[in-house]
Amino acid sequence: MAPGPMQILIIALVILLLFGASRLSDIGKGLGEGIRNFKKGVSDDSDDGKKGERDKDDKQLSAKELGSEEESPAKSEKKEA
Repeated sequence: MAPGPMQILIIALVILLLFGASRLSDIGKGLGEGIRNFKKGVSDDSDDGKKGERDKDDKQLSAKELGSEEESPAKSEKKEA
């Protein structure tokens, strides 16, 4: 059985009387900031995962580049000999 509109109104009035208007606005503000920070944290984690994959790819590319640079002087020494 779902609460009707009159029951929801009575519950809201009781909560307003218990906590007061200023306290309710503080609670709402804190709840909104918490949700916002949670969403930001979740999106940052997913971005970090993608960034980690990019960093790994960059490291592999730089290792290949370093490997080719190290081979170049060896090749030039062979050519000179």
